[in-house]
Amino acid sequence: MVRLGQNFLVDRNILDVIERLASLGEDDVVLEIGGGLGILSARLAAVAGYVHVVELDSGLEQALRGALSGRGNAAVHIGDALELDLRALSPPPDKVVANLPYGVAATVILRTIAELPSVQRWVVMVQREVGERFAAAPGSAAYGIPSVLAQLDCEVRVLRAVGRGVFRPVPNVDSVLLGLTRRGGRYATPAVTALVHDAFAHRRKALAGSLALAPGAVSGIRERARAALAELGLAADVRAERLTPQQFASLAKLLDYDARVEPEGGRG
Repeated sequence: MVRLGQNFLVDRNILDVIERLASLGEDDVVLEIGGGLGILSARLAAVAGYVHVVELDSGLEQALRGALSGRGNAAVHIGDALELDLRALSPPPDKVVANLPYGVAATVILRTIAELPSVQRWVVMVQREVGERFAAAPGSAAYGIPSVLAQLDCEVRVLRAVGRGVFRPVPNVDSVLLGLTRRGGRYATPAVTALVHDAFAHRRKALAGSLALAPGAVSGIRERARAALAELGLAADVRAERLTPQQFASLAKLLDYDARVEPEGGRG
């Protein structure tokens, strides 16, 4: 029984496209979140070395395990991808390939970037607006927290639009395939993440003013931020959406924004 309103991929052509874009081989360990009926899962297990399939709806477990029957290179994890200990997956995944549940897609992408340094490539189906936000350029209306945090550590591109007809039931939203490729290094640190969230909290205000309004803001942060922005060659009254991801990382360092990060568990 399907209980959570999923939209399942049923079109063989789009499965071919996903497989090709993910460039899967026998050395790859894939994480699929939102296994559903196992249509994509079975395709992944046929070409990858190992596949971890996560599915929230226990009512789909029998169908999912049936689709993977006889495959010794696949593990099914029934549970919430936002709560599952992804770092405990063994072998660790190097790619995320999935038709992501739309309600949690952005959170899942950012979580896997942050918690799974082994993952180097993502090919994921998401709602069109979500994909556009992740790939948005500085200064655009769609540019925001997901854009910055993803682009700090990854190259992000909308790979192609996807018609509604590839799903059953047909959804009421448009979709895209989103591709991310990890860069070397880790730049979306807890300090930078805190700064980005605070900077965009009051989007219509100048960045320095938004930082000053953040809960627990340190004394003098507005003036210090204005000076740091000037040091980076930016206007003191610039808004958050004008900064590149790399400029956010530089600003966090200049402001020693580690001092603003709450103890573990205090900030999502």
